[in-house]
Amino acid sequence: MLSCPDWSAYASSNNISTKSYRAINFVAKPTLSCRFTVSFTHIKSFIFVKAGKRLAAKTKNMRKLIFGINTTLDGCCDHTKGNANEEVHEYFTQLLREADVLLYGRKTYELMVPFWPDVAKNPSSPTTALDDFAKAFDAVNKIVVVSKTLEKAEGNKTAIIRTNLREEILKLKQEEGKAIVTGGVDVPSQLLQLGLIDEYHVVVHPVIAGEGRRLFDGINLPEQSQLKLAGSKVFKSGHVALRYMKG
Repeated sequence: MLSCPDWSAYASSNNISTKSYRAINFVAKPTLSCRFTVSFTHIKSFIFVKAGKRLAAKTKNMRKLIFGINTTLDGCCDHTKGNANEEVHEYFTQLLREADVLLYGRKTYELMVPFWPDVAKNPSSPTTALDDFAKAFDAVNKIVVVSKTLEKAEGNKTAIIRTNLREEILKLKQEEGKAIVTGGVDVPSQLLQLGLIDEYHVVVHPVIAGEGRRLFDGINLPEQSQLKLAGSKVFKSGHVALRYMKG
């Protein structure tokens, strides 16, 4: 047990504010000398509750990490197996406009860059939807590539993460700005295992591929990841966009 002077020293050495000190008074027990004592159990409980609230508030204010992917009805996420059309491109164009960071692995990055920035500079696509997607892609402020093998990135707005994926992504999420959007397979699989994805935008194509890599194939989770359906949209073409949030 701590007496009043001892508690003051403890609070000072542990950076506990006067406000916190006063709030703890309700667990104080008066002694014959009108001093009071506070049990370590109460102090620790109070500190942990305060720390938990601060962490929850900080996490709530983090910007979202959104995973967007196209998949066939049988779960194939090979980009050559689907049937993308104007509606699909319009959907992902809107998603890009909600982001100011794109997060990819090396393979997906090399599929997207410099292809889409080049289209944005010289718009001549067969549909307006493709040109709009290119412009939205090129307008994103920053691209982050997770790779140990990529030697050099295109342009001056691209950064490379080589190690400490969890720590680096948490830093990105704590920065001010719009959402972070990721795509591809390998990096999102790692992010899922780390519990860092906040939203999933899955566009299911009315195609059965019968082959190819399946979404999240081969990952191991310590427990099921429960999701909540936050929205859905059925396209005229038969594609279905599903939006899930972390449960």
